[in-house]
Amino acid sequence: MSFDVYVWRFENGEPAALDLSVAHEVLAPHVAERDPETNHLLVRTAGRGQADVYLHDPTGITVNRFGGDGIMDLLALLLRRLDAVLVVPGGPTVLRRDEDRALLPAALRDEWPVVVARTGAEIDRAVRGGHGARQGAF
Repeated sequence: MSFDVYVWRFENGEPAALDLSVAHEVLAPHVAERDPETNHLLVRTAGRGQADVYLHDPTGITVNRFGGDGIMDLLALLLRRLDAVLVVPGGPTVLRRDEDRALLPAALRDEWPVVVARTGAEIDRAVRGGHGARQGAF
């Protein structure tokens, strides 16, 4: 897929810091290339999956050009370990637990679809089914 998705944490409707050391720990076994100047990681999974991952400031991770087996499972693990959500512009916000809705900013909670997905397969269905579903997306 060639669009961006974002890994974010929220507390009381505001962005909260991600533990980037945990993100590095989760992604490290899959890093094929690293560019420290841009904080870019090319990750590959055993199932021939691949994604570009950008570790920005402590409140956000961008993932793009992702596909192949294993990438959504890796995203599911990243969301679980970071206690984070996946934001798909023009599509859903993916939560691991329904009670996390209360943590989202009102705009994400009220104006866009919010789905609960815990596994890579569930996240894949949510992203594919919800991407571009809203008018004006991308």
